[in-house]
Amino acid sequence: MTAEAVIPEMKPPSLPDWVFPPPEGFVAEDLDHIPELPAHTELIDGSLVFVSPQASFHMRMLSLLEFELRRQAPGTFKVRREMSVVLGPSQRPEPDVSVIHADAAHGDETYYQAADVLLSVEVVSPESRVRDRHRKPQLYAEAGIKHFWRVENDTDRPVVYVYELDPATAAYALTGIHHDRLKLTVPFDLDIDLAEIDSL
Repeated sequence: MTAEAVIPEMKPPSLPDWVFPPPEGFVAEDLDHIPELPAHTELIDGSLVFVSPQASFHMRMLSLLEFELRRQAPGTFKVRREMSVVLGPSQRPEPDVSVIHADAAHGDETYYQAADVLLSVEVVSPESRVRDRHRKPQLYAEAGIKHFWRVENDTDRPVVYVYELDPATAAYALTGIHHDRLKLTVPFDLDIDLAEIDSL
């Protein structure tokens, strides 16, 4: 008598109804009204994007940039970490760090408009590499955000790629690649020792 393997019936995982987009896709306002939406969910091209747990480099880099930008930014600007920005009806990404105009900060907002943002910063993670290098900069530029930084991890050392919006093309132009020190005069005078990440 031969024993036959019993293969258990596979059931699809149970997903909440809100995971499935409406026919026209999600819109920016939906992120404030979907119950139980995971923290830091982004909306890109009408689709929900869920973020993975972040590595130590990512979190330390965010802490360094947030601290130094707050310390050095003029009083007409505020620094925000992981706050979403509405770029259009189906676009609401969440930059890792943003510098916004101070008059856009009211205290109870859940997002900012593109016109409120002077600088968007993305620290690249393995799972977000394509979005951070390609799609998000394209969206930020099309929305008119004047400055964009992309931070890459090069064997646990930060490399900061600095971009400025070219008004003739409505696209970003690379203005510098910074390895040890981020010293700039735009969007304001700034000097950050990138090696300070080691102390965090």
